[in-house]
Amino acid sequence: MPEYKYGDITEKIIGACLRIHNTLGNGFPEVIYQRALALELRALGLSFEREFNMDVYCMSQKVGSRRVDFFVSHH
Repeated sequence: MPEYKYGDITEKIIGACLRIHNTLGNGFPEVIYQRALALELRALGLSFEREFNMDVYCMSQKVGSRRVDFFVSHH
């Protein structure tokens, strides 16, 4: 299996999402899952920001911006 640049943190984030889904199941409003995921990410010691605004670039030029639910630091 190839080594990916952010494979370790990606594995933690996906694992956190799966644990939240397995714990809560389906049917809750999105904000409930967001709050639960924030708890899980903190428990893992991951740094993150919620409702983070970020610019989007293509070929070194800004083409827009968007708000992401979570921005997890890779430090």
